[in-house]
Amino acid sequence: MKINFLYITLFSLLTFNASAQKAGVKKGDKNYDKFAYIEAIKTYERIAEKGFKNPEMLQKIANGYYYNAELVKAEKWYGELFAMTEEVEAEYYFRYAQSLKSVGNYTKADEMMAKFNQKSGNDLRGLLAKEKKDYREIIKKNSGRYKLEDAGVNSQYSDYGPAFYLDKVVFTSTRDTGNFSKRKHSWTDQYFSNFYSADLNQEGALSNTDRYGKKLNSKFHESTPAFTKDGKTVYFTRNNFLDGKKGKDANKVTLLKIYKATLVDDKWTNIKELPFNSDSYQVAHPTLSADEKTLFFASDMPGTKGLSDIFKVDILGDDSYGTPVNLTELNTEGRETFPFVTSDNELYFASDGHPGLGGLDIFISKLEKDGSYKQVHNVGEPANSPFDDFALIINKANKRGFLTSNRPNGVGNDDIYKFLETKEIEFNCEQVLVGIVTDAETGEILPNTKLTLFDEKFNKLKEIMSGPDGRYDFGEVECEKKHYVRAERESYNTKEVPVIIGKESGSTELPIELETSVKKIPIGGDLADIFGINLIYFDLDKWNIRPDAAIDIAKILDVMMQYPTMKVDIRSHTDCRASHRYNEQLSDRRAKSTRDWLIKNGIAPERLTAKGYGETQLINKCADGVECTEAEHQLNRRSQFIITDL
Repeated sequence: MKINFLYITLFSLLTFNASAQKAGVKKGDKNYDKFAYIEAIKTYERIAEKGFKNPEMLQKIANGYYYNAELVKAEKWYGELFAMTEEVEAEYYFRYAQSLKSVGNYTKADEMMAKFNQKSGNDLRGLLAKEKKDYREIIKKNSGRYKLEDAGVNSQYSDYGPAFYLDKVVFTSTRDTGNFSKRKHSWTDQYFSNFYSADLNQEGALSNTDRYGKKLNSKFHESTPAFTKDGKTVYFTRNNFLDGKKGKDANKVTLLKIYKATLVDDKWTNIKELPFNSDSYQVAHPTLSADEKTLFFASDMPGTKGLSDIFKVDILGDDSYGTPVNLTELNTEGRETFPFVTSDNELYFASDGHPGLGGLDIFISKLEKDGSYKQVHNVGEPANSPFDDFALIINKANKRGFLTSNRPNGVGNDDIYKFLETKEIEFNCEQVLVGIVTDAETGEILPNTKLTLFDEKFNKLKEIMSGPDGRYDFGEVECEKKHYVRAERESYNTKEVPVIIGKESGSTELPIELETSVKKIPIGGDLADIFGINLIYFDLDKWNIRPDAAIDIAKILDVMMQYPTMKVDIRSHTDCRASHRYNEQLSDRRAKSTRDWLIKNGIAPERLTAKGYGETQLINKCADGVECTEAEHQLNRRSQFIITDL
């Protein structure tokens, strides 16, 4: 999904140089609509500095910096925008949150994400932010696993997107080493990118940087190559340009495509674009699976969830390919890009949609048995920062690799950093859900109990029976997810129990206690206790049956109807307030009021006795002279239903 850029017009500015300002805005709009953000920002800022501001202009200035990954400057202008109005599209809350992280204001960033979630509906970025409020603790847990250093090949421009190639590293740079034409791109005010190479030694050090792949480099952008292990095939990103012809979309913008080339006599030849490219959408940043049978890439092709998604496609041979498949389980409405697949089938990628430290963060996911990528982990600091961090590659054999970042104090715009991974991420959480089913009253084990496992949306996952020892085992379940377990057994009440599975490998124990549906009724027992019936309360100085109390007395009525020989002694009580004599008379009236209600509704008089006990049987401290709350006094204003005969 390409970003929509909204054209704006400013109303007349009632100043001497209004027409000049309009001309400036028109020029800025023209540059902005062409994605020429650097020129657009300069125009808009000059106008804003003279006091001519409105929300639309502030949006464009902030967006210009945001799209060029200058998040600190974007934060300033988004701050001005939100100071002027919060009546903006939901996406601006997200961008402001990302920009706030770049200046370390995570508290306000989290507030903006909460508002973004409210305004955006079912946007996964907002839902993830709500679900993972402790994301900074999770990132902290995954941090400290990399020793990061400057790679030694960086220039004052943008250097990024490294790839392993035999005993070299090939990377992308916007430095210009040409002797004649020096062409800059208006989006970024940097030279068009080309490939460069550097020798790689066993300690991960790079040296002897030089221009690489003369036939691969064109007068437009090339970036992010992916080489086969034998070094004879390369997939790479380039602007829509082949055989001297430049392609454009409907807006006359030259987008990105993936191309393939083969090495013949030490020269890259037979350059051709892949068949799923299009003039109408972007396809970029290829990487190969460990077996080189699958190509992963980023795109905003139809079916994309966000600004860019990670896709994969089967390589069928003879320059034919399958149908691209969206990795929907890890993509968000934000940017997922720069994939890299290791020899262990771990997928690294950059995203600003999953909770992170700000800008693009690097994440890792591992191929599941069903072919999906369900678990997504932030790789932590120092690989990630509040700025854009992306394009990580790693050699799993020696744990050495490279990544790109535009964090401060680098050499240029984007810089390549080398690293040594000192500890692998605690990745595969393997949890089993087990437990035992017992009688809630006696503790007796309950074998042959039917147990059904549901996910958080009550989709049925599995059905089993408890064993002879009352134990059950659902086997492996998904970590950090909410599930429900339903237990069903004859003569027992069905019970559903929620459980949240642990976040680390291990076992989640869920004991289930079932209550029998056939109650044992002892002489002298209180029906309120036996059947879980609420106490019958009365208002202060009243003895009439309250509407809420009538519901519970109706339960008593039903029980006595089920047991026609049962006899009950109704005992009513008061609190300590008023005199003993008054309370005794009041409670007696309450007891008889309850008895009369039951008789009126079908219970024979001889089955009921009733007596009031006043304040003689208080159930708490609230005697005369003791200060108590109204709620504490209420507990003493009650009735009991004692079984005297069956």
